[in-house]
Amino acid sequence: MPSLNITFTDEELEEVRAAAAAEGKSLKQYVHDLSLRERQRKQFVHTAVTWGEQHAGEFDEAFPDEAPPAGRRQGAAAA
Repeated sequence: MPSLNITFTDEELEEVRAAAAAEGKSLKQYVHDLSLRERQRKQFVHTAVTWGEQHAGEFDEAFPDEAPPAGRRQGAAAA
C-alpha cells in the first residue's frame, strides 16, 4: 500500500497531534481522514456554487431588493 512521509515543524506537529487527540484518533488516521474531508469539502463547495448560479435568477425575481441581480457586477469591478 502506498504511503507518504510528511514534514511538519515542531509546532505544526504538536497542533496536528492535539487535533487528532481531540477527535479521538491516531495521528495517522487523523491525517488520512483530513485529506478525504478536504476532497469532500471541495465537492460540496463546487455543488453549492453551481446550484447557486443555476438559481440566481429565481432569487432575483423573488427578492429584488435583497441583492444586486445576478447578471450585474458588484463592487469596484462594476465601476
